[in-house]
Amino acid sequence: MREAALDVLELRPAEVVLPEATVRDERGGRLFDGSTLMFDPAAGGGPLSDAAADRQARAFGVTNTAFHVQRALRFASALLGHPLPHLLVRIGMHNQPRRWHGGHYRVPRPSLTDEPAALSSAGEIHLGGGAGFVPAPDGSRYFHAPAHNVAIICHEVGHHLCRHTADFRLNRLRPPAQQTNRKIALDEGTADVLTAILMGTPDIYGWHRGAIAEWDQRRRKLQPRWTMAHFWGGRDQDPHADGTVWASACWSARERVIATGADAARFDAALLRGMESAGADPARLTKDALNQRSQFSRLLSAITRADPGLAPLVLTAMAEHGIRPGASNAALKDAARADLTGEVGR
Repeated sequence: MREAALDVLELRPAEVVLPEATVRDERGGRLFDGSTLMFDPAAGGGPLSDAAADRQARAFGVTNTAFHVQRALRFASALLGHPLPHLLVRIGMHNQPRRWHGGHYRVPRPSLTDEPAALSSAGEIHLGGGAGFVPAPDGSRYFHAPAHNVAIICHEVGHHLCRHTADFRLNRLRPPAQQTNRKIALDEGTADVLTAILMGTPDIYGWHRGAIAEWDQRRRKLQPRWTMAHFWGGRDQDPHADGTVWASACWSARERVIATGADAARFDAALLRGMESAGADPARLTKDALNQRSQFSRLLSAITRADPGLAPLVLTAMAEHGIRPGASNAALKDAARADLTGEVGR
């Protein structure tokens, strides 16, 4: 824990307005009185804590979320050279019929009956009020409140960045109130690698998924073991698991850049500027245009064009994960599995 600076435009009873974002607790009651923004995390608060501790935990959740959202958005805008659209973050969402310890990024879509009536057309982050407990090293337990979880916060900001740069689902070409919330592997994987960059660790979910072995893909640790041989693809597959392959490859490329003595920010800039250049709109919204945007090789090529000097390092690291330019995800998967079969057969 440490004291941190936060650039605040306005403080409301349960809401912090920043230049880049608005962070609001939707559960009612007054959390702020204007005298301080310093609060005790109170082990996450939750239903087993008393009212005073829960208020402290909720207030900390708002300010903690505000800090990490502001830091992430300023990181992105500095590398892109322009700000992203204002982001609304709502805490305490979807706690009925049962509590929720997750987060998601949403844009307006008529079929979303469980969402608020009016969603920002620029996109919103929704964080649950929390559920369950995370074991602490000292044997105590911490209520799993997403607003206290840096990885969840940064991952959802990553989706906002994807939406307004690479725009993997071409929402810019859809009517503002009829966008799609379907995420693909590139969206989930890019959000994960951005989280790793902001947190400075590839084990981004280790705090609340520490009980999951590092060799289990559900841990979503960014490590060299995840290659296209572990990729499945298809609408019925989990894009988070498939995205781990892309995120791991990006992290390996970043580590390769650092190993040469270059500044890590150089890779970060290539990644974000590559995403922005890859987001150029096609002539119209078609199935082929959407399919092209889902290919790892397309975004890889955009990253290497953003910084040609890094291209040899990035391409070599990516190839070790089975990702190469000019091939579809399906072709890369088949090639990686064929290589794996050959290794077993020798």
